[in-house]
Amino acid sequence: MSDADSPHPTETLDGVSTVEVRTSASAALIPTIRAVASDLAARADFDLDAISDLRMAVDEACATLVDVAAPRSVLHCTFLVRTDGIEVRAVVEAGQPDAGVSTDTFGWRVLQTLADEVDVLGAPGIDGARATVGIRLDKLAGGLPR
Repeated sequence: MSDADSPHPTETLDGVSTVEVRTSASAALIPTIRAVASDLAARADFDLDAISDLRMAVDEACATLVDVAAPRSVLHCTFLVRTDGIEVRAVVEAGQPDAGVSTDTFGWRVLQTLADEVDVLGAPGIDGARATVGIRLDKLAGGLPR
C-alpha cells in the first residue's frame, strides 16, 4: 500500500500531519470544511463525542469568521493532526481594519465548551495587505488513554 492509499495522513518527523483547506469565505462552503474536520478526527481515532465536538467547533469558528471577512476573501483552514488531538487554525482577511472576533458572545462560549482550548488570532495589514482575523482551537482525541 502506498502513502497515497494509506487511511492515515503521512506524518512528519515531529509526528504532526498538516492538512490545509482554502475556500471562498462563504457560509455555503462551511459544510465542506466541517466534513474535512470530521474525517480527520475519525482517521485519528477520536471517540464519537470528540468528533462531534470538533465538527461543531469548526462550524462555529468558520461561521464567525465568514461574518467578519472581506468581500471575496479566502477562508484558510489549517488542521495540525497530532497523536493526541487536532489543532485548527482558521483565518480570513478582515472586512474592516478594526474587525475582530468578539469573545463575549454566545458563539464564543459555544467554542469554549466544544474545544479544549480556543484563541483569537489577528495580524495587522502590512504594505497594502488587509488585516487578518482568525481563530485557533485545539481538540483532544478523548476516549481511553493511548
